[in-house]
Amino acid sequence: MTSADPQEFFALFAPERRPDPYPAYRRWRERWPVAALNERTFVVSGLAEATHVLRDPAFGHPEPEYLDPADRLPDQPVDESGRVVRAFLSLNPPDHTRLRRLVAKAFTPRMVEQLTPRIEEIAAALVARAPAEFDVMTALAKPLPVEVIAELLGVPLDDRERFAEWSHAMARALDPPFLQRPETFEPAVKARQAFVGYFRELAAERRREPGDDLLSALVAVSDAGDVLTEGELLVTLTLLLIAGHETTTNLIGNGVLALLRGPDGLKPLGTDGENAARVVEEVLRYDSPVQLTARTALRDTELGELAVPAGSQLIMVLGAANRDPATGPSPESFDPAREPGRQLAFGQGIHFCLGAPLARLEARIAFRELARRRPGLTLAGTPEWNPTATLRGLSSLSVASGG
Repeated sequence: MTSADPQEFFALFAPERRPDPYPAYRRWRERWPVAALNERTFVVSGLAEATHVLRDPAFGHPEPEYLDPADRLPDQPVDESGRVVRAFLSLNPPDHTRLRRLVAKAFTPRMVEQLTPRIEEIAAALVARAPAEFDVMTALAKPLPVEVIAELLGVPLDDRERFAEWSHAMARALDPPFLQRPETFEPAVKARQAFVGYFRELAAERRREPGDDLLSALVAVSDAGDVLTEGELLVTLTLLLIAGHETTTNLIGNGVLALLRGPDGLKPLGTDGENAARVVEEVLRYDSPVQLTARTALRDTELGELAVPAGSQLIMVLGAANRDPATGPSPESFDPAREPGRQLAFGQGIHFCLGAPLARLEARIAFRELARRRPGLTLAGTPEWNPTATLRGLSSLSVASGG
């Protein structure tokens, strides 16, 4: 059977399931690795099926809309023809190819590599100054990524607190329409407006006086005479903010919780954090910071036994796919010693996350500093989860330092 009840699907994301949606994900995936909710909406929860959708050029994103000025959100970037400017993550080739190539020329592996000493310095200071009992999210998981992305973009120190507030407000509005809560929309619009206005001014400063930061590199980047327009620059910065801050925050928080719920606490990291890289990969699989993503069928096609008409929407439950038995033995268990295998936390195909190396680096360093400085860490309260489904993460994680 490939048809499923939409209400049963929506119930996967009910607030009471937020602490642990995975048993419900498993039951759904076992019945329907691919399911039709209606003639134009499909849910994909199997690893092989989700990987196929993410890699197949038959699936992509709807074309950007043309908006009348009266229908635009405040400060919404549009091109000369009135078409909404979107980040390359939401575009198809050749637009995606062009924009990703330009951004990749500025956001290089060498730039990420050069950040390592500074990330180590920030993480060590954050962990060192945390008291005996502290909230991992406010003491480490939130400030570390925002400090890193702010420094990367050249944001002045005094502006970083509101920088984080904008990121959080925009991230809370990323859920699909069927999960969207009305109270998140207005704060997200205001945050986006403030963010765009701020970076429009900061980009103008960097054009006049370039610095040694990613924003200056993005302003100046070119390829055979091609450059980022102002609208493209602004939506790229918005993407970098949310992807570089919120998802890494969740990766760190989800990882610490998974470790502390295990019998050995932080011990699997090693006394000097030498096993942190492997633990990061297991956290990405076991409790992925990004749980949902979507694609549109760009032409009539098929998925499994289902005919998928052009224009259909496919919702991929990455959190379910990452615990598919095809990922390895005992997929429902958190095993810090597991050999890294297949998972979709950063996507697949042409849209594979450009910032994945930076996120992995930050999480490895955060885990390593905790292993070195707080090896006896234990849970000291009930974890509290953010009220979002697309981005899965904690709002609070109270811990105590042991012996």
